[in-house]
Amino acid sequence: MLQIGIVIYDDAEVLDFAGPYEVFATAARLCDTPPWQVALISERRDVMARGGFPVRSHFSLNNLPPLDVLLVSGGVHTGAMESEALLNALRDTQASAQWIASVCTGAFLLAQAGLLTDQKVTTHWEDIADLRQRFPALNVQENVRWVEDGNRITSAGISAGIDMSLHLVERLHSRELAEKTARQMDYAWQCR
Repeated sequence: MLQIGIVIYDDAEVLDFAGPYEVFATAARLCDTPPWQVALISERRDVMARGGFPVRSHFSLNNLPPLDVLLVSGGVHTGAMESEALLNALRDTQASAQWIASVCTGAFLLAQAGLLTDQKVTTHWEDIADLRQRFPALNVQENVRWVEDGNRITSAGISAGIDMSLHLVERLHSRELAEKTARQMDYAWQCR
């Protein structure tokens, strides 16, 4: 069974992690044999997400299982970018991860950790100029919901993470399951 880990931190955007979590959990529920488990991961188990939303992670960085999919949520990311423990955990995870992904400004964390170097990427429209300025070797794309480059996938802002996660369901399992998941969620999947 694959292990999907969604990284959150204080001031993470709620839909950046809750949207992908719902996609992967719903897709697993629609299968006779669930193909994966999905879990929230944070430096400390208790996190205060954006808007004062309290969240308890399944795992802290200290008891992180090997991940097949690493997905980093966005939000107010500046404090998280300074956490060596978090950045080191991201670096360590790349050895087992088949896919490394981000939603919104999670791309900044992946770039800061050295997991995005010169790939095609995207982020929230409001942060594109800043991503280009901080990480000039990245090929930052505009006006797209998500970008896949090798085993790296980044999405634009907030709700685009749902579209990207449905694409990951297709890549990990099948187009049929991705479409069933979108239908079950009553979500109009924007495939590109």
